Amino acid sequence: MQTENLSLEDQKTLLQIARNSIELAVRKDKKQPIQVKDYSTILQQEGASFVTLTLNGRLRGCIGTLKAYQPLVLDVREHAILAALEDTRFPPVRESELPHIHIEVSRLTEPKPFSYQTTEDLLNGLQPGKDGVVLRQGYHSATFLPQVWDQIPDPADFLSELCQKMGAPADTWQKQKLEVSTYQVQEFSE
Repeated sequence: MQTENLSLEDQKTLLQIARNSIELAVRKDKKQPIQVKDYSTILQQEGASFVTLTLNGRLRGCIGTLKAYQPLVLDVREHAILAALEDTRFPPVRESELPHIHIEVSRLTEPKPFSYQTTEDLLNGLQPGKDGVVLRQGYHSATFLPQVWDQIPDPADFLSELCQKMGAPADTWQKQKLEVSTYQVQEFSE
């Protein structure tokens, strides 16, 4: 669980690891081993991250996890590679795109259940620009990072888009109570 912010040096380290890992993976070069013990204590701790890739200001890949299960330094490397090669919304990043890819890393706090009774409680309780939101309905779930509020600032629209991302009709959040969790991120980019 995140208790302190990453230093600027740790942020630069993670961005460099993400960049190097993506370049090696796209070029199909051998992945360099990471000796976790060589990094700062905070990077050795279990951490959850998302890595977002953009090209000319447009989303090019974004993959991550909500649950910390490995050292943060390894988590960022894994999700950088997956965002470049395995995001099913996009073809794999091509070598010619590498110089133009912009990398953003989000380090997540542990998601906390969001308790609400009515749709008004839900709308009024969310903190646009601050909360990442997870919606869950049975086996289906979806999340938007807090940065998505920049594109979808209205809470009702935000929840509708998130329902669609989950594979449900846009108005599902208005018609039935969903399992909702929120989290925050420390976001940094190249």
